Amino acid sequence: MEINVVRDVLEESNARAQENRKLFDQHGIFAVNIMSSPGSGKTTLLQKTIPLLQERRLSCAVIEGDITSTLDSERLKPLGIPVVQANTEPFGGDCHVGSHMVQGALKYLDLEKISILFIENIGNLVCPAEFYLGEDRKVVVLSLTEGEDKPVKYPLMFRECHLCLLSKMDLAPHLEVDQSLLNENLRKINGQLEIIPISSKTGDGLSLWIDWLLKQRKK
Repeated sequence: MEINVVRDVLEESNARAQENRKLFDQHGIFAVNIMSSPGSGKTTLLQKTIPLLQERRLSCAVIEGDITSTLDSERLKPLGIPVVQANTEPFGGDCHVGSHMVQGALKYLDLEKISILFIENIGNLVCPAEFYLGEDRKVVVLSLTEGEDKPVKYPLMFRECHLCLLSKMDLAPHLEVDQSLLNENLRKINGQLEIIPISSKTGDGLSLWIDWLLKQRKK
């Protein structure tokens, strides 16, 4: 007897993702899946990004993924936006946000009032890249502190993403990181990958990131 466990899991995941996609299309929601290693600065990025989008009269919401805790959701709460916590611990502590979790989270959001939905995935450069959630764009945040080798070590993540945000660029003077080699490695893995260096601390590059979001949303 043939047992196709992996195939069945992926088929179920993709089916739910397509249902999410239909909801996004129906309500005109631009959905962005943000992925990275732990501590790369995803939440801080959202803290800086969302007010800039609000200035442009764009309403935002966040599905906040983590294995446990509501720490990151609490950091976003002062922004006055809808935030739904998606913890994977009840599901065995999965290292990624699944399409079924997004589907469940959407029930707690007023979809008519959302222009841009950010899905902050769990910190991991492997699992999150493997699953489609119904999003419009995949973004990976790679902090300069992680070094030049991460695109080569975790190629799937960088192949799947549309944009790489090189974060914590304000630390460049204090790090022995070969930025030319880092960019070369990113291009080697994905020649179509867009790259924007940013610093959430200084604000450098954030305007380019906002412009990218607005441009992609129009598409």
